[in-house]
Formats: sequence, structure tokens, C-alpha cells
Amino acid sequence: MKHWRALIVLGTAQFLMVLDTSVMNVSISRLVDDFDTDVTAIQAVITLYALVMAAFMIIGGKCGDILGRRRLFVVGLVVYGTGSALTAAAPTLWVLTLGWSVIEGIGAAMVLPAMAALVAESYRGPDRAVAYGVIGGLAGAGIAVGPLLGGWVTTYLTWRLVFAGEVVLVVALLVCHRVIAEPARSGPRPRLDGVGATLSATGLGLCVLGVLQSATWGWVRPQNPPFTVLGFAPTLFVVAAGIAVLNGFRAWEHRRAVRGADPLVHLSLLGRPALRSGLSVLLSQNLILLGLFFTIPLYLQVVQGFDAFQTGLRLVPVSATMLLASTVASRLGRAAGPRRVVQAALLCLTAAVVWLLATIKPVIDDAQFAGAMALLGVGMGLLASQLGNVVQSSAGEEERSEVGGLQFTAQNLGSALGTALIGSILIGALAHAFTAHVEQDPRLSDEARRQTSIALESGVSFVSTQQVRSAAERVGLPPSEVEAVTNSYASAQLDGLKAAILATGGITLASFTVTGHLPGGPHSRRASQRTEAPADAAGRAQ
Repeated sequence: MKHWRALIVLGTAQFLMVLDTSVMNVSISRLVDDFDTDVTAIQAVITLYALVMAAFMIIGGKCGDILGRRRLFVVGLVVYGTGSALTAAAPTLWVLTLGWSVIEGIGAAMVLPAMAALVAESYRGPDRAVAYGVIGGLAGAGIAVGPLLGGWVTTYLTWRLVFAGEVVLVVALLVCHRVIAEPARSGPRPRLDGVGATLSATGLGLCVLGVLQSATWGWVRPQNPPFTVLGFAPTLFVVAAGIAVLNGFRAWEHRRAVRGADPLVHLSLLGRPALRSGLSVLLSQNLILLGLFFTIPLYLQVVQGFDAFQTGLRLVPVSATMLLASTVASRLGRAAGPRRVVQAALLCLTAAVVWLLATIKPVIDDAQFAGAMALLGVGMGLLASQLGNVVQSSAGEEERSEVGGLQFTAQNLGSALGTALIGSILIGALAHAFTAHVEQDPRLSDEARRQTSIALESGVSFVSTQQVRSAAERVGLPPSEVEAVTNSYASAQLDGLKAAILATGGITLASFTVTGHLPGGPHSRRASQRTEAPADAAGRAQ
């Protein structure tokens, strides 16, 4: 048991970070009511949290090399606990955003790369694969406990208690952190690349900001943007600016490496095929998972009218099977090879998405829905059991923090894009379907169509049919037309949800194209590591 004490502390930190997001997803409706806002605003808060982590994760990885990984782990926990305390007491939406999205996000960006590196340093050989399987399992446990615990507390008490409990858990981790051993530092202490840090955070931020605001601004045709560019919506221009800044970051890092200065991250690491494939699948995994975990609670709470606890109960199958699959599949990876396990996982996810699409109906079929969720959890658990070990096994001992930063940058960039992109598709499909239903409904007068068009031009949000009914009554539509508008919106809700879920299926299929360079088995993995390391060392010496 003494051998695994460090893993218990590190795994609890992983559990804490995942618990946080799953509680927020299941509490969307209550947050909308408590802060008198709409779903789009809560979507922005959830996305900003993942965005802050993605933007600062590479910086956090480098800080682990500068300050020491265990020390950064401790500092990150303190920052994270401070954000949790502020979130628990937040009186307004902007304070919630500051405490949860910003302060907790920065704390997580310190903790997670350090955690990944410390797991790799603490365990070797088969123990390392088991350790990463356990880490994936605890991530699954966070997803399992989050909806159920968060749903119960949100429904019968208040969601604020979850964040107060996180503060207590952070204090316990701080008390126990000395069980984590850290090798003595060898070599000079690196320096932080401030320009590179600014460029990477700005570029990533602009890319996700553009995707996030696409539902409000429009992709090409302006909807409700704060400004236009040559008559077009600013969305694609903001994303293009982010890509340009990231290209500048790449050039800057190459320049520093050539001059022998410490870069923020050695981008030559991305030349390793196994590492590049692992990061790509990690990004896809979190894009799919967070996209679905943003969409499905809306279906359960807004369409079906379930409270947070009832929603949490219906998410238990995905959480339970993810926990089970991720904890038992590490041995499967050693026998069959990570590539086959990951491809099997993607097949499970594809089947789960198809099954889930068949369950999106006006009245939920709980048995079918539970089956689809359980299969989704199996796919996610299989991925979680393999990818952390694949990524870290592609790195040398001195590269752990940098690779950890890349690992959680990919993971949280996927999370941010999942909420932003899938949320944008959901809102866009909802607006398009609602417009089509209204235009084609013979029961509606020209005045009803005009009022609906005015409402859509001011922006559309995913609200309950009762809110649509009340809005139609307020503008003076007759009862028959109020009913027709409400029915059109109810149909559009299901169309929007199906479009969003179908998009995650497309991403799942596209993910097969990046699995080719994952290790195919124990022998191929060892061979790839022997050939990649010298090649990378040569590249970095040039």
C-alpha cells in the first residue's frame, strides 16, 4: 500500500478536477435560474474554464521544470482551492466566472501537468501503465460521482456546497502531499519564455473565442455581432487571427531553440508520431465527451423537464462503465496494443452516438437511453486507459513536464472546443429548424411569422417550450397560433439536439485517421521509442 500512496494523492487531484466540470454540466438549469441568465451565458462560463486551462497548460508544464513539479502541484492546489472558495460564495455571474473559470482554471493548469509528470516519475514499467489506468479510472469516477452528487446537492440543497467541499478536499491533499517523491534537480534551472507564453495563450484564446461566439455572431452572415468585418461576421476573422498568432508562436519557439535559449515548449516533440497521434486522439476524446455532456443535460433538463438529481441518475450508466472500462483495460493495452484498444473504443463511441440519436424523442425511453449511455462510457473508458500512458511513454525523463503540458493542453482545448463548437452547432440547428417549421406551418399567420422572425434576429437560446409559449402569449398571438409556435419550437429542439450529437459522431469517425501511429503492441511500442528518441535528440541539436 505504501508503494501506491503517491498515486492516491495524485489520483484524487485528477478526480477533483473532473468532478468540478461534471457538476457544472448537470447544474446548468439551476445556474440559469440562480443568476437570472440564459444557457448561452453558462455555456460561455463552462467554455472559459476549459479555455483558461488550455491556454495556460503549456505554461504550467514549463513552470514545473522551473519551480519543481511537486512544488508547482502544491501551489496549484492552493490557487485552485482559492477559486473554489470564491465560486462557492459567488453572488453574481461575473464572480462565478472569476472564481471558477479563471482562478480554478489557472490552478488546474498548474496541477495537471505536474500530476502527469509525477505519476511517470513515481512508477516504472508495468506499474506505470497501471497507474495511468487508475488515473483514467478516477477521471471516470469523477464523471460518475459528479452528476449524481452534484445533481442531488443541487436539487435538494445548493450547488455551492460542492465547491465548499472541494476546498476541504484541497486542504487534505495539501496535508498529504509529502508522500509524493520527487528526484533531485539535475542541470541548470530553465527560464520562462514570456513572449512564447503570451503568444500561445493569445492564439489559443482567440481560436476558441471565435468558435464560442459563432452561435451569437454567426459564421459568415452577421447575426448579432458587436462589429462586422467588410460586412461579414467577425467569427472566422477572429479564428484566423488566432491561427496567425499560433503560427507566430511556432516561429518564435523555433528561433529560440536555434539560438540555444529555453523555449516554452520544444515543438520538435510533435515530430514523434506516437506522441502526435496520442495528443490528437486526446483532443478528439474530450471534444466528443464535453460536447455530449453539454448537449445531453439540456435534453434531459430543458426538453424532458428533469431536475439536476434526475439528470444525474440518468448519467450514471456512462459514468459507471467508463470507470469500469478504464480500470480494467490497462492490461488489455499491454496484450493487444494501444492502437487496437483505441480503435475499438472509437467503434464503441460511433455505435453509442447512433444509438443515442435513436433515443432523442419527445418522451424518453429510459432503457434505451441507459444502454446508449453505458456503451458511450465503455468507449470513453477504453480511451482513458491508454492515452495518458501512450503520451508519457513517448517522453524522456527531462521532458515529462513539457509533455504533460501538451497532454492537458490537447485535453482541455478539446473540452473548450467541445462545449463551444457543439454548442454552436446546437443553437444554429435549433434556429434553422425553428425557422423552417414556422415557415411551413399553415396554422400560422404572417403576423406570427413576423414576430418569430423578430425574436430570432435578436438571438436564440435553448429554452423550455413553456418560455416560448409565454413569449408568444405576450406578443398577443391567438391561442391556436401560440400552440402552433410552441409545437414548432419543440420539434426544432429535437432537431438541434440531433444535429449536435450527429456532429460528435462525425468527429469520432474522423478520429480513426489519426490512430495509425499509435503503438500497435508491446514490441512496436518499444521499437518506436528507441527510434524516436535519437531522432528527436538530433533534431533538437540542430
